[in-house]
Amino acid sequence: MELGIGIGWRPEIAAEVESLSGIDWVEAVAENLCADHLPDSLVRLRERGVTVVPHGVALGLGGADRPDPDRLAGLAARAGLLGAPLVTEHIAFVRAGGPLTASPRLEAGHLLPVPRTWDALDVLCENVRIAQDSLPVPLALENIAALITWPDEELTEGQFLAELVERTGVRLLIDVANLHTNHVNLGQDPAKALDELPVDAIAYVHVAGGVEKNGVWHDTHAHPVSEPVLEVLAELRSRVDPPGVLLERDDAFPPGAELAGELDAIRATLRKAAPPAHAGPGRAAARKAAPSADRGPVAGPDPAPASDDGAGARTAARAPVPAGTRDRTAVAQTALLSALVAGTPAPEGFDHRRLRVQSRALAAKRADVVAKVAPELPEILGDGYRAAFLAYAGSRPMSGGYRRDALDFAEHVLIAGGPADPAARRRLTYWWQDRSGARPPRRTTRLVRAARAVLVGQ
Repeated sequence: MELGIGIGWRPEIAAEVESLSGIDWVEAVAENLCADHLPDSLVRLRERGVTVVPHGVALGLGGADRPDPDRLAGLAARAGLLGAPLVTEHIAFVRAGGPLTASPRLEAGHLLPVPRTWDALDVLCENVRIAQDSLPVPLALENIAALITWPDEELTEGQFLAELVERTGVRLLIDVANLHTNHVNLGQDPAKALDELPVDAIAYVHVAGGVEKNGVWHDTHAHPVSEPVLEVLAELRSRVDPPGVLLERDDAFPPGAELAGELDAIRATLRKAAPPAHAGPGRAAARKAAPSADRGPVAGPDPAPASDDGAGARTAARAPVPAGTRDRTAVAQTALLSALVAGTPAPEGFDHRRLRVQSRALAAKRADVVAKVAPELPEILGDGYRAAFLAYAGSRPMSGGYRRDALDFAEHVLIAGGPADPAARRRLTYWWQDRSGARPPRRTTRLVRAARAVLVGQ
C-alpha cells in the first residue's frame, strides 16, 4: 500500500493543509474526530482523493489491562467513516492502577514507555491481537520517544519490535524523530535500531521537530524538523523505501509556506538517501537473508511459529499470557506512573533526575492541554493560571480525560477559596456550575455551599 508524502491534519492548520500542493494523504488524531461525522476540511480532502488515516493516542496497548472495547469500537468507527486503509496507535501505556492493583485509576495524559522485557512483550502481543480482531483494517504501531528508561530491560528497541512483528504480524509506524530523541536522552543508536527492526514491516514513517534543553531532547512537535532527524530519515531510506512519510506538527503552527519548506526538505532527504538502482538488495533484504550477520541471538523464549500468507497477517499461536504476568506488569506500571503524577517514591532502579524531568513535563502538558480544552480558565485566572495549575497537578493525578481535569481543577481552586478577586470567583463559579451538570457523589458539600454563597452574595 503506497501512501506517498503526507502531513498531520489538525484543525488549526486545516486551511493550510488543504492549500499545500503534492500532499498524497493526511493523518488525523482519532480521538479528536467524532465517530459519526467529519470536519468539512476532511470531507473536502477525501473528495479530492486524499487518503485520511486515523491515528489513535488513547488505547494504551502496552498497558497491563486488556484494551477497552469502547475505545476499540470508536477507533473502528472512525476508520470506517474515513474509508481508511489502516489505523495506527502507539507502543505505550497511558494509564495504570484499577482492578489489577486494587488502587485508584491514574491517567498519564501522555505516552509512556513499556519495559522491553519478555513479560511486557507477552502482554503487548495479546493486547495487539485483541485490537486486530476488533478493527476492520490493518493496525500499525508507532515507537515512542522517551525521557526515561526502565531498569533491567532484556531486549533492545529493535529486537522488541522485531519480536512484536513476528508474533502478531502487526505493521510498524516508525517515527525517526523518536529514534533521535532516544539517541539523545537514552544513548540508543538509531542505526542499530534500524538494523535490528524488520524494516520490511514499515507501513509509514513520521518526521517531527523538537528542541534540546539542558541535555534533554523534548519531542515537542512544535519546532521545525532538525537536521539530525533528517539524518535518521536518510538512514532509514538507505535500508528501505517506506510506503509513506508524514510530517507531524501539533503546536506553534507556522505559516503554510514553512510547512511546505519542511515537506520539501523531507522529499530531498528521501531522494538523496535512496540507494542507486544498480546497488542490488538493500540492507533490509540482506538482514532478512542473513540475520546472524548483524543481529546476535536473543535470549528468552522462542517466538511461536508464524505462517506466511503473503499479506502481512502472520499470527503466532494464541496462548494466553502466563499467569501473573499482567499483575506484575500492572504493579510496575502503577508504581512508575504514581511516582510521576502523584509524588510517591521512585521505583527502584530508575534515574531520579530523569523522573523529575518527566514529571514536570507531564504537569506542563496537562496545564497546556487544559488551557486549550477550557480556554476560559486561563482567561478567568489570568497570569496566576499556570502556577495554580502546576501546584494542583503536583498533588492531584489525572483520573479521567482533560475536560474532567479542567472541572476538577476549577473545583480545587474554589474549595481553596480562590480566586482572590470576587469578580473572578463569581465567573469561575458560574463556569463550574454550567459544566459540572448533575453533581456526582464525590462532589463535596463544602464546594456546593461555597458556590451558593458566592452567587447569593452578588
